Amino acid sequence: MTSIAQTPITGLDLTGFTERESGVWTDAAGLVLSVHFFPLVPDLPAPLHEPERLRFARAQGVAASGGGLIEAVAGTVDGVPALRQLIKVPLQSRQGQAFIGSWTLPKDRCSSVVKVQAAEGATTGLREAVVMSQVGPADYFQPHPYAGGGQLGGLPYHVADLEQWDPQFPDHPLTLVRAALHRITPTITLHDQFKTLPAFTGPTPPNAFPGPPPSPYGGPVPPAAPGPTPPPYPGPAAPQAPRRGWFRRGGA
Repeated sequence: MTSIAQTPITGLDLTGFTERESGVWTDAAGLVLSVHFFPLVPDLPAPLHEPERLRFARAQGVAASGGGLIEAVAGTVDGVPALRQLIKVPLQSRQGQAFIGSWTLPKDRCSSVVKVQAAEGATTGLREAVVMSQVGPADYFQPHPYAGGGQLGGLPYHVADLEQWDPQFPDHPLTLVRAALHRITPTITLHDQFKTLPAFTGPTPPNAFPGPPPSPYGGPVPPAAPGPTPPPYPGPAAPQAPRRGWFRRGGA
């Protein structure tokens, strides 16, 4: 069973994608697909079985970084509980936005992430303008569904980001990201060792890992020294020969 880019992922439909480097692929439409493994306690602000607290804290964190959380939905990937997120962030070098769709698969002491992203091209704001003209300004901006009836700062929440508009804008980066994530998800397979690791039960207690704030994209931030650390975690045990573990490059 061969892993992909030293991650627990053993299978993934890469139709239409070309590998650019280990664990990173692109397609003709400008999508970037990547897979990641983090041997650290996930930095999710709450466990998956507390969806309201998790969504609110994620929306706050993304807004604080200048972006906007479009949606966060708990689900499963190859039977493993996971969090699907869609995020929009402003481009740094020019006008426009990038859209990031991801699955975060958190375990007790590690996590794996599958991410799809794409950025707007030369034409920006067309989807937003067309949708606003159809629904009217009064119904365009909505309270953030995870904020208890308000907005959170960052990029505003509005109805143009909803999936119901994707068919009208088939080439928009948000449409492409969402469609790619939907297509890829059922094809993801995971190493048995990863699937049987202890579940993620919540974030590390405050001050256990002093350091910078969490990333808005769901990846953990390495702990900063000095400071207390949790007990050493050796990682999953190596499978019996002849199969090598997913944590070994070139394992089969």
